[in-house]
This record gives sequence, C-alpha cells and structure tokens, in this order.
Amino acid sequence: MIETPKNLTRNILLGMFLGFVVGSLLYYLSFFSDTFIDFTRAYVFNLGSAIFINLLKLLIVPLVFFSLVSGISSLTSMQSLGNITLKTIVLYLSTTAIAVSLSLFIGSIFKPGAGYSSDIAPPEQLPQGQGIYETILDIFPSNIIEAMAQNQMLAVVFFSILFGLALNKTNHLTNNFSQSFEKLNTVFMQLVIMVISFAPIGVFCLIGKFVITDGLDIFQEAFKYVLLLIIALLIHVVFTYSLILKLFTNLSLLTFYRKMKDVAIFAFSTSSSAATIPVTLKTVQDDLGVNKNVSSFVIPVGATINMDGTAIMQGMATVFIAQMSGIDLTIFQYIQVVILAVVTSIGTAAVPSAGTITLVIILQQFGLPLEAIGIILAVDRILDMLRTSVNVTGDAAVACIVAESEGLIDKDLFNK
Repeated sequence: MIETPKNLTRNILLGMFLGFVVGSLLYYLSFFSDTFIDFTRAYVFNLGSAIFINLLKLLIVPLVFFSLVSGISSLTSMQSLGNITLKTIVLYLSTTAIAVSLSLFIGSIFKPGAGYSSDIAPPEQLPQGQGIYETILDIFPSNIIEAMAQNQMLAVVFFSILFGLALNKTNHLTNNFSQSFEKLNTVFMQLVIMVISFAPIGVFCLIGKFVITDGLDIFQEAFKYVLLLIIALLIHVVFTYSLILKLFTNLSLLTFYRKMKDVAIFAFSTSSSAATIPVTLKTVQDDLGVNKNVSSFVIPVGATINMDGTAIMQGMATVFIAQMSGIDLTIFQYIQVVILAVVTSIGTAAVPSAGTITLVIILQQFGLPLEAIGIILAVDRILDMLRTSVNVTGDAAVACIVAESEGLIDKDLFNK
C-alpha cells in the first residue's frame, strides 16, 4: 500500500489558517502598499492556487481511465458490473432527491427571503446551461481524445468501461495485457501522493486568494439564506449519510467520518469534486477498504452526477428568491423543483459554482427573476466550498454501501 504523507490533516488545517490570516491582513490593513498586495495576489495566491489545481486536474483523466479499466478488466462476472452501476445511480439520485427536499422544507419553514431587500446588482451575463438531450449525448463521445481534454467525465467513464470490457474478453489473447493497466494505476496513485504532499501550500494559496479578494464580511448580505443553507448542508452530511450507511451497512460511522476528514478539507479548498477525485479515490481504496472494482466506477461517476450539496443550494435559492419576490410556491411546484434538481444534477459540471448554471433552468421554469442570481453569486464562493465537501462525502458513502452489498470491502482495512 502506498503511504499517505504524515500529519497531512494538521498541515492542511495550518495552511488554511495561515491563508485566512495572511489574506485578512492584506485585505483589511492599510499598512501594505497596493503594489505589494497586487503582487502577492497575482504571484503568490493566484499563481500558487492555479498551479495546484492544474496539477490535480492533470491526474483526473488518466487516473480514472487506468483505475476503471484495470478494475473492469479483472472482473470475473459482468453481472457484477451491472449490479454496481444500477446501485450507484439509484443511490446517487435518491440522496440528491433527499437533499433538495430537505432544503425546500427548511426554507419553507424559516423563510430566508421574507422581508429581504438588497441593492446587489445582477451579474452582467447569466450563466448558460445545456439541456438533458445534450447531457445524454455527451456520454457517447465522437472523439474520446477531445472528451478527455475537456474533462467530460461521463464520456471518459463510458469509454473506460467499454475498453475494460474489451480488455477483459481478450485478456487470454493478449498475454494478460490487463496487468499493465494494474501497474499504470499504481504509478498514478503514487503521483497522487506526490501532488497532495503539496496540499498545505495549495490550500494556503486557495484560501488566501478568496480572502484577499472578498474579505471576511461577505455574509453580511443574505445572512439568513447563508445560515439556513449551512444548516441544511450539515444536517444532510451528518444525518442523511449516517442513516443510509447504517441502513445498508454495519460500518462504524465514527471511523467513516474520521477517515473522510482529509478529503472533506481538500474538497473545501478546491471547490471541485473533479479536482478532488484523486484524493477521494486514494482514501476510499486505501483507508476505507473499498475494492477498486467499485471505487474506480462509483467515485468518478459521483463527481459528475452526485451533487447533493448543489441540490441543497438550488432548493434553498429557489425558495429564497421566490419569497423575496413575493411568490408562494405550491406543493406541486416544490415537487417540480425536486425533479428538476435531480435531473439537472446529472449534467452539472464538477467545477466551482457550476450549480448556478442549473439554477437558471429552475428559476426559468417558475418565472422567477434571474437577476436575483446576483445575490446568490455574491455569497456563493465559500458556500460552494462547503457544498463540495458534502458531495465528496456522499461519493465515499455510496462507494462503501455498494462495496458492502457486493462483498467488496475490506473491513479490516476500514477499521484499521
């Protein structure tokens, strides 16, 4: 087993704290010259965070490809792959439906938009999303190299499954060529360790970049919306995931959350489920004991379609905007929001603030003012960081459940 760097959690938390401190000093104190602040923002925070994110993105496609191909090519039963696929998709869509329902319930009870007034200007250009037709079509790429270059994860997963199946069926003709993919997968897992060794520095730059740009007082606007959204996220990650883990497995909840803390912190700093894939895969396989046949499929798919945190934001934002516009949504419209949030989550890119794209679709459905997205975007940056932590925790929970149901989890490793 490849060893994770020692004291990683402590060092990442230290990097996060220092990022807040240094960013706050540069933002609030007039002692520093504008030239120095601009230089620090550009060549320390912006450049450092961009390099770190690029290194993570560099690993995503090859790691997913080799991990998935090596896992599928080693399967002895193709029925197992079908079972894994069905269970994964059903669980992801179910938790997303629970997530948006939870946020709608909390929003309808505590009314974050009641009596709200704001002079925040609307964004100059509203984000544009794609329809269900295009989302489905993107799963079947005409050019896999282009799909890989654009990080189209559903397309990469689809091609990897096909390639793995073909390799499985021809292994006896290729002198066990699948073993080469096993070795390449090991190499890329080592690359993951090399990159996350620099995580404390990367997190320092990412947090510093956020604070030096927006300060710490961004929550002054739409405070009730922000507070209720954070509460909904915490309830979902603590209670919903605990419930499904206890319902479908006999795994220790304390052990699960303790081993997921590094991934959650990492996801918080990157705001991208896709960028966190290497770390999530490493943790799920080496710490939670999930067999790579399961994790190599469940985690990449989860980074694309498991958007529980985003669904919570969309539900709360819809209620918030409807209430501040003086519109009372009916029960039938609430059901429509749930359906739309679940369906659009499949096409939401695993990148920072992508949820605002699909929020446009929901607002248009009910004739709600799109200009109000300006309010959501004003407070969305750090909320997006929290949502990503929820998403990756859900990915790992589903991976454990699917692996347990297939008898493909090493409980000794999980409990170690």
